[in-house]
Amino acid sequence: MVAIAERIRGRRIRFQFAFDRPRVLGSLFLAPAILYVLVLVGIPFLLAVYYALSAYTIYNPSYHFVGLRNFIAVVQSGIFRRTLLNTFIFTIGSQILGLILGKFGALLLLRPFPGRKIVRALIILPWVVPIALATVAWDWMFYSLYSVINWTLVTLGLASQGNAPNWLGEPGLAMLCVIIVNAWRFFPFAIVIFLAGINAVPQDVLDAATVDGAGFWRRTYQIITPIIAPIVVVGLIFGTVFTFTDLSVVYLLTMGGPVNATSVLGFEGFQVGILSGNIAHGAAISLFMFPVLLVLVIVMLRFIRRREI
Repeated sequence: MVAIAERIRGRRIRFQFAFDRPRVLGSLFLAPAILYVLVLVGIPFLLAVYYALSAYTIYNPSYHFVGLRNFIAVVQSGIFRRTLLNTFIFTIGSQILGLILGKFGALLLLRPFPGRKIVRALIILPWVVPIALATVAWDWMFYSLYSVINWTLVTLGLASQGNAPNWLGEPGLAMLCVIIVNAWRFFPFAIVIFLAGINAVPQDVLDAATVDGAGFWRRTYQIITPIIAPIVVVGLIFGTVFTFTDLSVVYLLTMGGPVNATSVLGFEGFQVGILSGNIAHGAAISLFMFPVLLVLVIVMLRFIRRREI
C-alpha cells in the first residue's frame, strides 16, 4: 500500500511540475489563440478553396469540380487586372501616407505643450470611430455640391465655383479620396507604434549624438529610425494586411466607381461572389490576396530578423 501511495504521489508531482516547463505552459496559453485562428480563418479559407475549384453558384448549388478554370478566367478578365492594380495603389498609398502622418504626429506629441494629454486622447478617435460613421462624414466633405473642401478652396481663391474638383466623380481623385480616408484611419495606429518605438530608444544614445553635433533631422533619420525599424515593420505588416483585405472604405465611399477606378480585391470578390451570386468566381478572386500577402509578410519578417541579427 505504501509503494502504491508513493507511485501516485510521484505522478502528481510530475504532473504539477509539467506546468512549470516553458514549452508546456506556453503551448497551453497559445492553444485558445490557435483554436480561434483555425475556426475563424482556417475553415473559411478551406471553404473558399473548395468553392474556387468548383462551378458553384447560388443558382446551381450542386458541386462540380472544374480545377483551375475559375482562376484562369479571373486572370484573363481586364476588370480583375485593373482591380489588382487598384489594390496595390490603395494599399501602398495609404500605408505611406499613414506612416508619414504617424511619424510627424509622434514627433509632435513627444514635445511638451499645453493640452498634450487631451490631444493624445483625441488623436485615437479616427481609430475607434465606427468606419461607417467616419466614411459618411468624409462622403459629405467630398460631395461635389456641399463639399466643405471645395468651399474652402473657393474661399481661398484656389478654385472657382464652376471648376471645383469633383472628388468622387473623377477616377484619379476618387482613388486619392479612398487613400486619404484609409490613411486617416491608420495614422493613429502609426502614431502609437512610433511613440512606443521612440520612447524605447536609449536616452544616452540621443545625448551622445547631440554632443557630437547631430541635429534634429540627423538624430531622427540616422539614429532613431534605424533603431525603431523592426517595430515599425511589425506595425506595417498589420496595416498592410488590414488594408489589402479591406473593402469597407471603398464600399461606403465610392462603391468601386467611377468605372471600377477604385475597386479593390475585397470589394470585387464581394460583388461577384455575394451580390452577383457567382460563389466560385468570388472565392477565386478573394484567394488571390493570400499569395500576395504571404510573400509580403515573409519579406517583412526576414527584414526584421536581419535587423535583429
